[in-house]
Amino acid sequence: MAKTMKATLFIEPGRIALDDKPIPDVGPNDALIRITTTTICGTDVHIVKGEYPVEKGLTIGHEPVGVIEKLGANVLGYTEGQRVIAGAICPSGYSNACLDGLHSQDGQSGRHGLKPLGGWRFGNTIDGAMAEYILVPDAMANLAAVPDGLTDEQVLMCPDIMSTGFAGAENANIKIGDTVVVFAQGPIGLCATAGAKLKGATTIIGVDTVPERLEISRRMGADHVIDFSKVNPVDEILRITDGRGVDVAIEALGLQQTFESGLRVLKPGGTLSSLGVYSSDLTLPLDAFHAGLGDNKIVTSLCPGGKERMRRLMNVIAGGRANLELLVTHRFKLDDIEKAYDLFANQRDGVLKIAVTP
Repeated sequence: MAKTMKATLFIEPGRIALDDKPIPDVGPNDALIRITTTTICGTDVHIVKGEYPVEKGLTIGHEPVGVIEKLGANVLGYTEGQRVIAGAICPSGYSNACLDGLHSQDGQSGRHGLKPLGGWRFGNTIDGAMAEYILVPDAMANLAAVPDGLTDEQVLMCPDIMSTGFAGAENANIKIGDTVVVFAQGPIGLCATAGAKLKGATTIIGVDTVPERLEISRRMGADHVIDFSKVNPVDEILRITDGRGVDVAIEALGLQQTFESGLRVLKPGGTLSSLGVYSSDLTLPLDAFHAGLGDNKIVTSLCPGGKERMRRLMNVIAGGRANLELLVTHRFKLDDIEKAYDLFANQRDGVLKIAVTP
């Protein structure tokens, strides 16, 4: 086996580079995965722009699909050569947050200080998936076998955006018969739309301005789509709901404008479910927040991970309850990763998700 691999490194804000890096050594609780397919996430764009800080030289990316190359001595229940995925969130399984049921917030607390987001390690605190190989820590908590018959592209959304989008619907406590609006029909918003339908929402409204995304939104379960460049989305949502407002608004873009619009269309007692990654402070307008007296809830979600979460998501795919292959619009080789990032970051050519293969 070779000693080095190609990996996409964060060099400095605005610059990544494909370079050689040593293939990681495998510790007793780890697994080395040979990447067969991965993809670029909006969070990676925040990293490359310098809006979310990571160490220089880190391998970016957090959505691995691949084959087990080597297992640590303590890792049981898997075999080398087995097809697997691992979530973008790879919890240890034994931290305070994990044992409290919040795997995404894995990390130390107490005398070591509060460290939220600690479950997100790939491409954040350890080397990520945009490479030929990735080392998965705590492999027995994180590796999920891909069912026979499912392709890489069918399960490619499970590690992050499917889990994130579904969490936005799950944490909002959507009930059968609810009315839900999803602001922005990018990859995560489209997954939130699909998740809202699975949770039992019977009126789903998708908001975007890209015609192709609005069409896919309908295929994911939206009953109404709103092009915000043509009408005021708040007015249109209130019209659709006969002035009642929505039970749940899901914000999937990470902007003040969409966050505020979500507040403005909530019914009294409704829930704003925030999925966006924000790069500046948010403000709560007094009228939209009803001076704090609207009985509203604001909830946030970080992509749930771990092998059981991945198993359930792949069951959704295998059971035909959602088809997320629709989101793969472009395909690149790892050698062309800088071109792929440029396309994705600048949202050209109708791009939704890019499948990257070594």
